[in-house]
Amino acid sequence: MSLLPGFVQRRVRASGAAINLRIGGEGPPLLLLHGYPQTHVMWHKVAPQLARDYTVVCPDLRGYGDSSKPRGLPDHSNYSKRAMALDMVEVMESLGFVAFHLVGHDRGARVAHRLARDHGRRVRTLTVLDISPTLKMYESTNMQFAKAYYHWFFLIQEAPLPEKMISSVGINYILTRLGRGKSGIKVFDRRAMAEYARCFDAHATCEDYRAAATIDLVHDRKNRQKITMPVLALWGRQGVIAALFNCLQDWREVATDVRGRALPCGHFIPEERPRELVEELRRFCNR
Repeated sequence: MSLLPGFVQRRVRASGAAINLRIGGEGPPLLLLHGYPQTHVMWHKVAPQLARDYTVVCPDLRGYGDSSKPRGLPDHSNYSKRAMALDMVEVMESLGFVAFHLVGHDRGARVAHRLARDHGRRVRTLTVLDISPTLKMYESTNMQFAKAYYHWFFLIQEAPLPEKMISSVGINYILTRLGRGKSGIKVFDRRAMAEYARCFDAHATCEDYRAAATIDLVHDRKNRQKITMPVLALWGRQGVIAALFNCLQDWREVATDVRGRALPCGHFIPEERPRELVEELRRFCNR
């Protein structure tokens, strides 16, 4: 993919899935986890800049991109954030990295949060982009949130209804999700959007959300001990998180060392404000 020049494609067999990734650069390892409905390509404005200082690993999460897309189990456990986080730990180990900086956007930030909980010694720093913790968001649900994030409640409905409805609209559904901010779709590279559409799997991504509304909440409620690595929370000033949540306070409820701020953009920070994001990450990871 020409959007990530100098990056090498690899495929790593983890215990639960085959993970597609690209790796490039030199220096301390930095793992970037994408969000919905995207793939590792979403980092194309950010990863090459970071690769000047870090060894940057950009995988496709289980169920996304060119990684495995298994059929969901009845309890959705094979799409739990615990399972997806373990994929990433095993990927990084296979590349020779025991500890690493960790950045996640959207769904990837939820995987990153679980990784930090389950494998905290591996995470040097954690950066979460435009989310509050999953449990906090579900427990704070009101009419405003349900209308803004209707897809959270649509995608978790029993299969195959949401899958059939999404498949019937195809690329238009992807464009609707990408273009919901003030900038529409003009900030997105057409080649990246073509990749998102090519790789999108309705069932796999529904299973991700079904897991978030069921087994992930069980895991979150069982372990409320705060994570202790440094956490950077960044969110878009024009987005739902800024409007309906207190992002810094929400993360301080689950972590001991939190800093962060709003950026002048919507939800898709890496594609809307890549320069500012790179600057924030360099400052935070190098401190």
